Amino acid sequence: MDRLVKPDVTEVELTFRRGQRCAATFRVTNLMHTMSVAVSLSTASPSLFSFSQPYSIIPPLSSASYTLFLAPSDRPALSSPPDSITVRSSMLPTGKAHQDDLRRLFSRPGPHVFKDATMPIALVGLQVIEFLIRQKTQIRETDSLLKKAIPGCDKTQLTRLLNYAISCGDAGIVASLIDGGADVNDVYPDGTSLISLAVEAGNLEILKILIASGASVNNKNEHADRILHKAAAMDRVDLMEVLFKAFKDVIDPNEPNADGRTPLHVAAANGFVDAVRFCVEAGADADATDSAGSTPLHLAAAAGNAEAVEYLVEHSTYARHAVDGDGKTAFGIAAENGHSRLLDSLRLRDVLLRAARVDDVHGMKSCLAEGADVDARDQNGWTPLHRAAFKGRVESVKLLLSHGASVNAADDAGYTPLQCAVEAGHAHLAMLLIAHGARASPKDVDPLGSGAAKHRLDRPCFLYPLRREKGRA
Repeated sequence: MDRLVKPDVTEVELTFRRGQRCAATFRVTNLMHTMSVAVSLSTASPSLFSFSQPYSIIPPLSSASYTLFLAPSDRPALSSPPDSITVRSSMLPTGKAHQDDLRRLFSRPGPHVFKDATMPIALVGLQVIEFLIRQKTQIRETDSLLKKAIPGCDKTQLTRLLNYAISCGDAGIVASLIDGGADVNDVYPDGTSLISLAVEAGNLEILKILIASGASVNNKNEHADRILHKAAAMDRVDLMEVLFKAFKDVIDPNEPNADGRTPLHVAAANGFVDAVRFCVEAGADADATDSAGSTPLHLAAAAGNAEAVEYLVEHSTYARHAVDGDGKTAFGIAAENGHSRLLDSLRLRDVLLRAARVDDVHGMKSCLAEGADVDARDQNGWTPLHRAAFKGRVESVKLLLSHGASVNAADDAGYTPLQCAVEAGHAHLAMLLIAHGARASPKDVDPLGSGAAKHRLDRPCFLYPLRREKGRA
């Protein structure tokens, strides 16, 4: 005979609850037809595990229930290999014996004692998995322990654990929980999806696992994930590339956050050049303004990142000239914050235009000597010559003309420096400009490569009414 009794399970699952006495019940059946059997139950860790009946008697062909208890603990008693229950038996012809008699019976080794079964103890449940997530690097055989623990959790518990595993950055456990039935499209009350959680954790592997498992993003306006914003804030172009590829029909590179900032604003504010490049290449508007009126260039200038500033200058149309809510240009912000190394990227055009307006001849000479474009334009298409002519700055006009300024350059509305001088009442400047080739009729103005003027004028420029300088004090 191989054995006298048989347990009804090959493994005992015990749901662990922190700080509580935990229990699991199983049954053992006497296989003998005519004789009672004495049974002994034991584990290798008697200080942790105990039984409702460590010694008992089972009548012929009968079964008995036993309860395994785990002492209260703040952490599950996990070991590799796991602890197990040893079931021993001995024939008991009389069918009767006291507990002390049974204890003595099994304390003596010999052929009268049979080792009928060894049942591993599997600790299962939510708190076991939580512990494994926290202590994975310190526990061997985590994967096998996890596989045993997962069946003890329902879908809600597995989803809760999935959130925790993502935050902890454990890709292996994330995959196991998803395989076990966790909901990959769970959404937090604040609208945060698991995709967003993976981005916050900065874990590319987890992000790919979630996408492959069918996870989606929350793009509702009031609770949008802002996943590109989060990735941009970390300069994680690798995350941004995966997100844009997987959700390009859902996410918008120009989507504003609560402050009106796009992902490009976020990248620029942190001086993250790679993220700035990705956003622009993905279609972000480099001239977009946030709720404070700041362009990405304003924010890059404030951050003091020269490479980001240079890239944005090159890829924006109006940002160099735009003023924020405080009336400051990107140049002004850079200067105010002491980022002198940025001034070469921002200053020459702005400084030259300003110097022409205030008749700062020395400043203009410095800018031109450093390579400033004598025909640099502002957001309205005005060149330094337009400004100097409108303000009546004779010396500035002479200097600009001597450096080859285009005397017939037309602004966005078709006005030339000559028209500006005449309308402002500076007859002496008008004559100076004519002497240098300025044409009286706006029909023949040179758009200077900026595209044809928006409208052509049929009357001589001397007949036009005085207009205010657009956007100028």
